[in-house]
Amino acid sequence: MSAYLTCEHPPQARRDERFAVSALKVEMGQQASTPLIRVEGLTKTYTRRLPNGTRQPVVALDGVDLEIGAGSTLALVGVSGGGKSTLARCLALLEEADMGEIFVDGDPISTLSPQQRAQLRPRLQLIFQDPNAALNPRFTTSTVVAEPLWIRRWGNRQDRHQRALELMAEVGLGAELATRSTRQLSGGQRQRLTIARALAADPRMLIFDEGLASLDLSLRAQVTNLLLDLQARRGLTYLLISHDLRAVAHLAEEIAVLDSGRIVERASPHTLLTRPQHPTTRDLVRHLPGIDRDREPPA
Repeated sequence: MSAYLTCEHPPQARRDERFAVSALKVEMGQQASTPLIRVEGLTKTYTRRLPNGTRQPVVALDGVDLEIGAGSTLALVGVSGGGKSTLARCLALLEEADMGEIFVDGDPISTLSPQQRAQLRPRLQLIFQDPNAALNPRFTTSTVVAEPLWIRRWGNRQDRHQRALELMAEVGLGAELATRSTRQLSGGQRQRLTIARALAADPRMLIFDEGLASLDLSLRAQVTNLLLDLQARRGLTYLLISHDLRAVAHLAEEIAVLDSGRIVERASPHTLLTRPQHPTTRDLVRHLPGIDRDREPPA
């Protein structure tokens, strides 16, 4: 990786060790862990109206097959408009696909009743690129975190407030911020707050739809270390969605490339960055800062 990508924040030793083991399993064709999520033939088509009034189908997902191991981290990258956000919404059960199936712990979600889907949905938390989109500016930070507990009718008001403070502390937000408006927080603090709010639902998987893209390099490194700590303590599964390979390469164990609604390549970060195979992947690598643009990545 170092031959092509300059990293401002080198991974820590624990991250190197975890990636090395994961990469070895990938190269040997072994699953790093039991799949939490399995996607088979997922298809989603939208319709857009053209200026002349006619309607044109737009294929967002075109037969996507994907597995995400429990407790693992998969990055999904690709150009804008490639279907990444649509897949994220489908996995978070916020949108239904036209065809195909999503399995959670081996169980197809198509067989779930509306009540069962509602019970499962909080376990698959979607975190958006802009924290402000998920934060009510009229709420204090502790109220933002406690809201999912209130929806679940968890404890009384005092219990929910105390739990909110514990979740804030878990993501590095002090109790002195509890009474502040979300508008009084920095960008990094808002991102931590959205993570604390997601943790209040006791999730099994966090889906970051460009969740690291809005942070500068220093804050991105801090949030990366936070996510590693949370994963180690809670056994969380992560799906990191980004158009920027650099933003996810040091956190993901594997990277899948989505192009025109299809998975066109999947490999360890090192393999993907040093030996990209698909033209889309090669183009993504070629445009990374720190790449020697006069030299083609090896096929």
